[in-house]
Amino acid sequence: MGGVNTGASTAERAPKQDRSRATRQRLLEAAVACLAEHGWSGSTVAVVAERAGVSRGAAQHHFPTREDLFTAAVEYVAEERSTALRALFPQGAADDRRAVVSALVDLYTGPLFRAALHLWVAASNEDQLRPRVTELEARVGRETHRIAVDLLGADESHPGTRETVQGLLDMARGLGLANLLTDDRARRERVVEQWAALLDETLG
Repeated sequence: MGGVNTGASTAERAPKQDRSRATRQRLLEAAVACLAEHGWSGSTVAVVAERAGVSRGAAQHHFPTREDLFTAAVEYVAEERSTALRALFPQGAADDRRAVVSALVDLYTGPLFRAALHLWVAASNEDQLRPRVTELEARVGRETHRIAVDLLGADESHPGTRETVQGLLDMARGLGLANLLTDDRARRERVVEQWAALLDETLG
């Protein structure tokens, strides 16, 4: 009899866990969208919960504080974008470096970058938030750098290679900032072409 009850209990737990994961994902996606559209001051747990279609209590069950919610949201989408970037080049190092440069630049021109930027600005003024965002940014930065090195087929044992790849990512971030104010696509494409040529020359 005890075995039967345990089986039923396990069967009940699985759908509940699935619902919990789905609720968490809806909250994270809603938080990123709110942060990108309304900035830090306009993004509260209540606003996010309403957008996600869940109660405020359910939101706070998953994320006890506002800081928990928004740092987790940006991390979640950063991981999703990293996964998507790797999926563009499933074989690893790409033959076409221009395509890699373009894909890396795209990382910094979407909702994720806008949301992350709002979070950085808030962190600069919020002592409670700053260490968490600093740690998150460092982790995301390291992962993006690793992906860039892999996809570009760069050998970091060669002097200057690491700095060249980091320069590419810094340039991509700058293009993302420019794109916040105006559609900078035409100039961005010219810069991507030039950087791809420089990388071919520098990395061999």
